[in-house]
Amino acid sequence: MATKWVYLFSEGNATMRNLLGGKGANLAEMTNLGLPVPQGFTITTEACTQYYEDGRKINDEIMGQIMEHIGKMEEITGKKFGDKENPLLVSVRSGARASMPGMMDTILNLGLNEEVVEVLAAKSGNPRWAWDCYRRFIQMFSDVVMEVGKKYFEELIDRMKAEKGVTQDVELTAEDLHRLAEQFKAEYKEKIGKDFPTDPKEQLMEAIKAVFRSWDNPRANVYRRDNDIPYSWGTAVNVQMMAFGNMGETSGTGVAFTRDPATGEKHLMGEFLMNAQGEDVVAGVRTPQKIDQLKEVMPEVYEQFVGICHTLEDHYRDMQDMEFTIEDKKLYMLQTRNGKRTAKAALKIACDLVDEGMIDEKKAVQMIDPRNLDTLLHPQFDAEALKKAEPVAKALAASPGAACGKIVFTAEDAKEWKERGEKVVLVRLETSPEDIEGMKASQGILTVRGGMTSHAAVVARGMGTCCVSGCSEIIMDEANKKFVLAGKEYHEGDWLSIDGSTGKIYDGVIPTVDATIAGEFGRIMAWADKYRRLKVRTNADTPRDAAKARELGAEGIGLCRTEHMFFEGNRIDAFREMICSETVEEREAALEKILPEQQGDFEKLYEALEGNPVTIRFLDPPLHEFVPTEEEDIKKLADAQGKSVSAIKAICDALHEFNPMMGHRGCRLAVTYPEIARMQTRAVIRAAINVKKAHGDWNVCPEIMIPLICDIKELKFVKKVVVETADAEIAASGIDLKYEVGTMIEIPRAALTADEIAKEAEFFCFGTNDLTQMTYGFSRDDAGKFLNAYYDTKIFENDPFARLDQTGVGKLMEMAIKLGKSTRPDMHVGICGEHGGDPTSVEFCHRIGLDYVSCSPFRVPIARLAAAQAALSDN
Repeated sequence: MATKWVYLFSEGNATMRNLLGGKGANLAEMTNLGLPVPQGFTITTEACTQYYEDGRKINDEIMGQIMEHIGKMEEITGKKFGDKENPLLVSVRSGARASMPGMMDTILNLGLNEEVVEVLAAKSGNPRWAWDCYRRFIQMFSDVVMEVGKKYFEELIDRMKAEKGVTQDVELTAEDLHRLAEQFKAEYKEKIGKDFPTDPKEQLMEAIKAVFRSWDNPRANVYRRDNDIPYSWGTAVNVQMMAFGNMGETSGTGVAFTRDPATGEKHLMGEFLMNAQGEDVVAGVRTPQKIDQLKEVMPEVYEQFVGICHTLEDHYRDMQDMEFTIEDKKLYMLQTRNGKRTAKAALKIACDLVDEGMIDEKKAVQMIDPRNLDTLLHPQFDAEALKKAEPVAKALAASPGAACGKIVFTAEDAKEWKERGEKVVLVRLETSPEDIEGMKASQGILTVRGGMTSHAAVVARGMGTCCVSGCSEIIMDEANKKFVLAGKEYHEGDWLSIDGSTGKIYDGVIPTVDATIAGEFGRIMAWADKYRRLKVRTNADTPRDAAKARELGAEGIGLCRTEHMFFEGNRIDAFREMICSETVEEREAALEKILPEQQGDFEKLYEALEGNPVTIRFLDPPLHEFVPTEEEDIKKLADAQGKSVSAIKAICDALHEFNPMMGHRGCRLAVTYPEIARMQTRAVIRAAINVKKAHGDWNVCPEIMIPLICDIKELKFVKKVVVETADAEIAASGIDLKYEVGTMIEIPRAALTADEIAKEAEFFCFGTNDLTQMTYGFSRDDAGKFLNAYYDTKIFENDPFARLDQTGVGKLMEMAIKLGKSTRPDMHVGICGEHGGDPTSVEFCHRIGLDYVSCSPFRVPIARLAAAQAALSDN
């Protein structure tokens, strides 16, 4: 049976999202609900995948089904494609199964040519509308399909407005727009070398190809990487009868949310423009009216729209983001989807929907994107400093949070400045999808134009970046990288502070403080904890980090990197003495100076964790990372050691390694210098003994983790040193103290021989940073030089250091767990690489049976929620 590549809206439903894309499935569902949807058809995501498999061509079978469905659409609408008497005009829009606002392409008013425009102008008695549609179509087709670029057309529009002495597009007459259309076609011919196409079927096929092509455009690829959307999904294409919001003052277009996407408050929020088409609202070219004002402008349409909003929210049981058009007082629904929202709004909406009886708490946990929680935990302005600061302007609070940085004017500059360590605020007339990488690189975004549903607002909210939009008081001079605001001229590099929660803009630097969390956050986290199986620990080396992680729900420390402690105070001097010692006795004397300091650190960590598990990794980095490089420090060390400066330099030079990642580090240091392991063991055990004496009811059980094991004999050797030292300390104390000795699995050979290693290791913890490096055979520090080329060529879809490679590295992990537990069934297994706070990696860790994940303190809530979602998805 032949594959069905095309579906009428009436043939689909909401469950067909993977095939029809989110937009297509929801248009089908709204059709089923009897809502006023301009009818059309959806070309499936499978057709997009086939297009790429066929070398970016639409094959005859798909082409045939498209033409067949144009015929069906003509029957439904009573209009004919390309007809001179009753022409059918369509929109062509993308629709991936995951919402990707502004990332892919749309073409409106397709089906027009000079003859059809003349017919529409005469029949409608509204020539201005007809020529407005045509000039828009030429511009969009040229930009999206032929990739001419919008700016050439914008310049022609600006020239026309200046010549006519008007400021708004809507003030141009039918004659002006006719002239513009001619100028646009001339521009097209100059750039492309041939006439603008007049055959509607040719226009349609080229537009469909362009939407398929846009799945692979740079901004869509960046967005997919950030939002974990696989390239293999493809996008659907929706071909839909046009509804015209630009027919005059009885027509309009708008975007609305059933709840406030910034705060979650339950009230209708949105914007509309009369005599406009959809892109006018989101582009921010004109300042829209608030949705409530539609009540005065068109009361009956407003009442109908409010009713539809209730229907859709009740049906989907979630906050809806809708697009609508009014054509000569008749309302049409063009789209609905579960709305993008801030983390704060997501928590409030989820809790409110539970309280309203719309969903249960399991659904509430599942409907929140764990990555968005990050935004709740990020800085706000210091309250005292804020009291003293006077805002220089106020605009729309488009995406919450506080940002402070140096002004830049282009996305490229934002990216470049960030790479050299600068914090920047991106200031633009308006953002466009091409700006996404610069937006990501910025602390905050400030735009001159645009409302709450502009590109800048929607994308910033999705990324959790602070954004203030629509500051029309700014007099912008982008060409010279400056603007005037409140009488002051600001230049590139000047400091600016913006508050995305209030919309206020401040001159200069305002310090920020950590965010506070309460209310709905606590409710959602309590529900998440009820359903998750995975424990969540933290990677922390200081009592401050440990306390923050405990506050955010960490249930232990999965990784304490002891080497970070050697840089505190004067310890580095003693450690350098140890490195430069020539005898065991000299080394032990130097280590003796560090022992009480390290013991004190461990005591503070045990205190902060109040009896929860603490895993302490013994010294891991190569020694050359600790040697002095400044002449003054080398001289100081030489004097302390009673050696010459040249002798110290020779020792430091001898420590140089050709490949430090695979060099003299980890357990290899303990094999070469067992005295280091002895000192660290004493510090760990003595600290635990003291804390257990002070808190008899706490379960103090140190977990000593030996890094970089690749052979059981290595572990056996180091473990013997640890056990002999620990047992002697415990015996001398007269306290009954349990401890465990385990290892990090971070070398492929360790994973492959995990059954052997488990004879000595009482626990495993995957160090996926190094395991990823070792498995791929490339360095995390150098991968940036070629990863972009790998993304462009689709060799990789995302960074394996940010998102766990489940195919290769994951297979090693699964093998190690299976082998390890075959030897020691009761051993506990965790992960402490950076992947421990990535939601998709957490889901994988749940699936393969890990006991816990460990991540940085601020990612603990993300991991808790992701672990709960993984457990719920099992059911």
